[in-house]
Parts: sequence; structure tokens; C-alpha cells
Amino acid sequence: MDEAEATISEGVREMACRLNQDASSFQKTADNLWRTAHFCISKESIRQLVEAEGKAVLRGLRRSELCPSWSASDCTTEQGTRRVYVGCDGVKVPLVTDNEKQKRRKTIRLKRRRRGRKCNPLPRAKMGADNAYKEFKVGYLYDETKQNRFVGITSGNHEATGRMLRRMSNQIELEKADERVALIDGAPWIRNQIEYHGLTQDIGLDFYHLQDYAQKTRRVVFGEESEEGKLWLSNLMHTFKHDGYDAAWDLLTELQKPLRGRKREAAKRLMQYVVERRAMIRYPQFRRQHWQIGSGPTEAECKTTTSRVKGRGRRWDSANAEAMMALAALHDSGLWKQHWQSLDPQRN
Repeated sequence: MDEAEATISEGVREMACRLNQDASSFQKTADNLWRTAHFCISKESIRQLVEAEGKAVLRGLRRSELCPSWSASDCTTEQGTRRVYVGCDGVKVPLVTDNEKQKRRKTIRLKRRRRGRKCNPLPRAKMGADNAYKEFKVGYLYDETKQNRFVGITSGNHEATGRMLRRMSNQIELEKADERVALIDGAPWIRNQIEYHGLTQDIGLDFYHLQDYAQKTRRVVFGEESEEGKLWLSNLMHTFKHDGYDAAWDLLTELQKPLRGRKREAAKRLMQYVVERRAMIRYPQFRRQHWQIGSGPTEAECKTTTSRVKGRGRRWDSANAEAMMALAALHDSGLWKQHWQSLDPQRN
């Protein structure tokens, strides 16, 4: 980022990063920067600037240099308890593969030959990704009102994600919460990491993921448009929600008995799914304690965090994709001002 760092002030850099959050491309960011501040900068310089800033933010988050101003002690509910929710999910982001990079370089060379002019040799290329998509992990800590939020992002494996969640929990002093509740989509690795690091007292399966799984069973057993099937699904989910696991299990057992073939297999898959997650299916207890039963806030945060890196025609190097998501996490965690003030003490 030599050109950008040498000529662009902190204020313009902040504006470029902010405008880039909602842009569909770096060219759009450059256009919006010109309209907003009459500052002309190429899309390539914008790209270098934003990606470098995102990497700096990522380092600050990992080193706990950027910390939320709130703690678990501030997360008081209407019932008078201090409650914090823990969420986590994986999100797939499109990457530039090594084959794609080679094709791009070949195209550039051909264009240069057609021009018939001598040009500097192409810079040494970094290796592209082996696969077209990579799963990044998003961690999310929030209170009942979502006024207090803390978002983390990592390209690491499951163990790295667990360490990230533990670090985030330490930063907000999660142990001071009276109620620590994890709401997840049922992926075993998320549950394992939360339990391994002792982050929460209770882990709940997202009600709507369970409903989606049961919906698939309904379609196989009853057919897509069957009113009987729709009534069965409604009754099953109502039972899970209000009467609990055991009562819902009786309905599943009753459904499976007369079935044969693929219909029986579909019912068995649903039963196996709920058996493996039995400890997380406690909706009546959660509702009595005024706890949420859905991981919707985490799902929504994952969409927000990845909105800039997903879309038609977008492909990234892994490190740059993570940097872009780090800027989104910074904004959604309410740390945007803190980061830029740390770079420019005169703003304090």
C-alpha cells in the first residue's frame, strides 16, 4: 500500500473504508469517494488501502488491542439478570483458485504481446487457493437487546475458532454474566468448542434449524402439498416448543411405525438428528427463563459480515477476504471509532 499510505490522510482512509462496506466493487468505492469528498483515487489504490486497513484491524482484534467498552455486567435484562448469548457459525466465501490466477496472467501476457510494446515483467504471483470456496468462522456475543455486540472472524480451523471465542469471552468478562446461553445450528464442532472452553452454562439448538430438518421429513413422508403433512409438522414443532423432547419423541415414534422404504428412512434420519442433539432441545425450559430459542441474530450477523465478499463475480485471496470481514466485524462491534482514534490521537 505504498502509494496510498504516502499520499492519503487518515480521514480519507476512514471514509474509503466506510464507503467500501456497502459498495459492490472497489470501483464503486472510488466513485462514491469522489462524489462524497471530491477525492480522486484509483480502484487499485482503494483495494490496497482497504485490504491493508482490514489486516491491521484483524491484528488489533487478535491481540485484544481493540476491546468493547461494555462487559457482561452491563447486560441486564428486564428480569434483573445479566444475560449474554454466544453464537458461532461457518460461512463459505469464494476464493481465487490457482488455475484462475494462471489464466489471468496468461491473458495479461497476450494483451501485452498484441500491443507490441516492451513492458516490465509481471510481479511474482502468489499461489491461489486449491478450492473455489473456503469456510470462515464468525463468533458473536450479544445481549438480549443486541445493543451490546461483539463480532469475531477467523479463517482458522475449529480449534482456532474455539480460542477466538474464549478470547472474546475474556474481553467482555463473560464469567460475570448470571446466564450464559449458546444458541447454535447444531453443528457438532461448535458445540464441542463451546463445551471444551466452558463458555456457557446452557447450549440450545436453534428452533428453526430443527424445523427445517423436520420439514424435509414431511415432504418425503406426506408429499409437498399434503395438508395432513403440514398439520403434522405444525403439531410436532408445537410439541417440541411447549411440551418438550419426550412428548415430541412419542410423535416421531408413532410416525415411523407404519412407514416403509424411503419414507421410513426419512423418519429415522430425523429421529437420529434429534437423538444426537437431545441435550440441546429444551425449549420449554428456555422459554420459562425468558431465553431466546433461535440463532437468528447470529445468522443475520454472518450475512452482514460477509456481504462485501459475496456476490456475483467476486473472488478473493483468503487473507484479503478475512481482512474485509474484519472491517465489517469492527463496525458491527461498535469499535469503528475506537480504531480510528487509536491511529489519530488528535481526534480524542
